[in-house]
Formats: sequence, C-alpha cells, structure tokens
Amino acid sequence: MLSQRTRYTIRALLHLADRYGEGPVQLSEIAEKQNLPAKFLTVILSQMRRAGLVETMRGREGGYWLARPPAEISYGEIVRLTRGSLGLLPCASRYAHETCKNCISEDKCRLHRAMLLVRDETARILDGLSLADPVELDAPDTHGIAG
Repeated sequence: MLSQRTRYTIRALLHLADRYGEGPVQLSEIAEKQNLPAKFLTVILSQMRRAGLVETMRGREGGYWLARPPAEISYGEIVRLTRGSLGLLPCASRYAHETCKNCISEDKCRLHRAMLLVRDETARILDGLSLADPVELDAPDTHGIAG
C-alpha cells in the first residue's frame, strides 16, 4: 500500500501540474483543494523542493510550482522519493536492497523471484505514467479484484 505521505505528495503535485505555467500556487490553495493538512503539506513540499521537483518563492506573491514540466515527472519517481522503493519486500528493492531475515538464499527463493517480477511490472507502469497523463475519473470500478 502507498503511505499517506506518498498519496498526499502525489495529490499536491497533481494540483501543481494542473496549474503548471500559471505562476506560484499558494500552500493554502493546495491544502484546501486537495483536503491536505497544511503543516504536513509544508513538510512534503519542502522535501520535493530538495529533490528538485518543486520550486518555491516566499512572500505575498509567493507559493509553489513544479520545477520541471509535468510530463517529466513520473509517478514512479514520486513513489521512490516518498517510499524509498517500489519493491514489496526488502530483497526485491532495486535501490534499497536488503536480505530478508529468516529467509533461504535469494537464488533459491521463489517468493523473491516473484516479487522481482512484481517490482519490475510496477516500475514499468509507474515510470510510464507522468503527472501530465490524463487519468480517467470514471474508470471502471475494480474494487474487490485482486486487492
């Protein structure tokens, strides 16, 4: 599951993507429109600024905006920045790999192999989906299917 931090970050960045090129967007607008706690949003946007996804300007006319075009920011990049990995197990993480405790060796572990496939397919989808891509709000309901 995606963490609350990851979900809030994606929603905030999608808001900035919708306003891309219009100038600074005030924190209060993002918090109100996306129903996010302002204090937590400040922390999130500060992290995204340090990561190079967001720019900011202080003052009355200040606010936040995307540092890169929405088409150049993928969901995969955001998830990795906020979650650390796309892998569901530590042994399946590409950038934060750890051997699982109480496991057999990875070369003999079928769960490890399966989770590598899941990680790679998740990365393919999330890295191919950018903040600029339209995502249908009236997509078919998939509740209860494999989840």
